[in-house]
Amino acid sequence: MAKDFRFGMSLRFIKSRTALVEKVKRAEDVGFDVLCVPDHIGAAAPFPTLTAAAMVTTRLRLSMYVLNAAFYKPALLSRDLLDLDKLSDGRLEIGLGTGYVREEFEAAELPYPSAGARVNYLQHMTTYLKEHHPKTPILIAGNGDRVLTIAAQHADIIGLTGANVHGTDDDPLTERVEFVRNAAGDRFGALELNLAITAVPAVGESVPDLKMTRMYAPGLSDEEILATHSVLTGSPREMADTLSEYRDKYGVTFITVQDNHIDNFAKVIAELG
Repeated sequence: MAKDFRFGMSLRFIKSRTALVEKVKRAEDVGFDVLCVPDHIGAAAPFPTLTAAAMVTTRLRLSMYVLNAAFYKPALLSRDLLDLDKLSDGRLEIGLGTGYVREEFEAAELPYPSAGARVNYLQHMTTYLKEHHPKTPILIAGNGDRVLTIAAQHADIIGLTGANVHGTDDDPLTERVEFVRNAAGDRFGALELNLAITAVPAVGESVPDLKMTRMYAPGLSDEEILATHSVLTGSPREMADTLSEYRDKYGVTFITVQDNHIDNFAKVIAELG
């Protein structure tokens, strides 16, 4: 039996308290299930933003997509997570990643560890948080083999990018899902697979603005970007059909979109309802 969809809205910037309250209430009203705040220097701070959202919503779950694990010490992060969970009446989900932007480490006056060291620290952080927050779902997002192995063996939710890390697969998302399946073993059936969508058409349009997606795939042509799993095209009905195909083919049921896509994606949610 196919799992039900869940929909996340990623909120990167806030303009004011009024604007934040209006947006998160609207997201809850139109059927989003999770508010996700990323963790970047120069963008919205995850914990105050999510706490403010908790105060004005009742159903929306609260997560991060994703915290830069290397920015935090486990006990201090655990303290903040515990209180956010209390203030939201148990609506917390924990999102973790390795961190990857060297300039952000430099701005934070933190050393920039090697890729291997960042992955090791992610595993250390995950182990600590699972011990201290055993009932709180953990999402780990990434694409490399080691990160997805940690996610498959320890997380509850797997954040997939759909990128082709080896440069040879015709269907890279299938390859990554199969990798997770093999790494998870008997756990796989209980895992939730997430896909972050970076481009959705505006209301009345069928082709999206690709500016954000180009940040993650600078070497691809427009045609190649439009063919990636992180980009949706077409009418709301056509996008809903695409997501249904993703669920059937890949088992992906948790879809995250950017907050500037809320108006048109609300129509997609309605189609899938």
